[in-house]
Amino acid sequence: MQVYITPRAERNFESIVDYIKQKWGAKTAKAFIQKVDEIFNLLKDYPLMGQAENNDIRGFQLSRLTRILYRIRDNKIIILSFFDVRQDPKKKSG
Repeated sequence: MQVYITPRAERNFESIVDYIKQKWGAKTAKAFIQKVDEIFNLLKDYPLMGQAENNDIRGFQLSRLTRILYRIRDNKIIILSFFDVRQDPKKKSG
């Protein structure tokens, strides 16, 4: 399986990395990026590892404040969003 990232998820990710850099420094941001890479590799092997959210959307906690939402289509894992859990939960499944 291949992992694809939607433009929205890409923007979410970049904004989270920028925030981490500003708040905790480049080293912590790099560790976050490495963790995301590890998760993507795990998803390739275990696409159903995330818990069912609603409809065909799955998700799991990446960190204390960040949740990844994704869906599986054909032979693709589509990352929909990196969701900041401090946001309004009604907005998370967009």
